Amino acid sequence: MNASKFLVAAAAISMSATAFAAGAHGEGHGSGRSGHGGGHGAAIGEPGKASEATRTITVEMHDNYYEPDSIEVKPGETVRFVVENKGSLVHEFNIGTPAMHEAHQKEMMMMVEHGIIQGGTLNRDMMEMDMGNGKAMKHNDPNSVLLEPGQSREVVWKFSDKGDIEFACNVPGHYQAGMYGEVDFD
Repeated sequence: MNASKFLVAAAAISMSATAFAAGAHGEGHGSGRSGHGGGHGAAIGEPGKASEATRTITVEMHDNYYEPDSIEVKPGETVRFVVENKGSLVHEFNIGTPAMHEAHQKEMMMMVEHGIIQGGTLNRDMMEMDMGNGKAMKHNDPNSVLLEPGQSREVVWKFSDKGDIEFACNVPGHYQAGMYGEVDFD
């Protein structure tokens, strides 16, 4: 890892510890889904079928921002997202509520602490490992992708009725640095 990548990763991890101590978001602390292996609930929608997608939105993940930084959807709309990591670090695209992201950030911190996320690389073999309490960090939920630099994947999502929904990167420090975007309903 070159020096600049190391400094960015170190800064992100450092910022996340401060943000976790202060509370990452002001609403719904601990009331959301964990982000790994559970149900999604009507609050954000459900996995969609590619054949039902009304449009495709390309989302580029750069180091600590998304392009575009917000999207508009209609209640009940199915959208196909093509997510590309254009940054130099591992990034996530995760659709959820602020409370869901807050809960998920704690699990993502465990991925860093266990060496699964290492700056710009993922140790996918370790994602199968038990992280305690029978939890693994497979990161295989349909509302989320976790990508190394240069990788691209799709998420097809059917949005629910209007709600407080964002897309975010929950890698430690990234959300706190501004790597989230609003889902606006028209």
